Amino acid sequence: MTDLNQLLQELKQRRDELRVKIHLASKDIKEDWDGLEEKMHNFSGKAAKFSEDAKLKETGAGLGDALVNVGQELKLGYERLRDAIEDR
Repeated sequence: MTDLNQLLQELKQRRDELRVKIHLASKDIKEDWDGLEEKMHNFSGKAAKFSEDAKLKETGAGLGDALVNVGQELKLGYERLRDAIEDR
């Protein structure tokens, strides 16, 4: 599941870059950030468990796809926040 691990690393990098800019952002952007943080926390835990659990890997191909979809949603959310911050 290297694709899932690669996605997780990319998300963490985007998250770190945005975290620096968030403290200067508006209340709406901070609220969006808080929602993404909760989603990222859940995603990270599930991705780590999925990557570590060999039995789950064997039977959970659909779960892996679902996790990738959530990761893609997070990626789009981070991009949207980055664009909103840069437009200000």
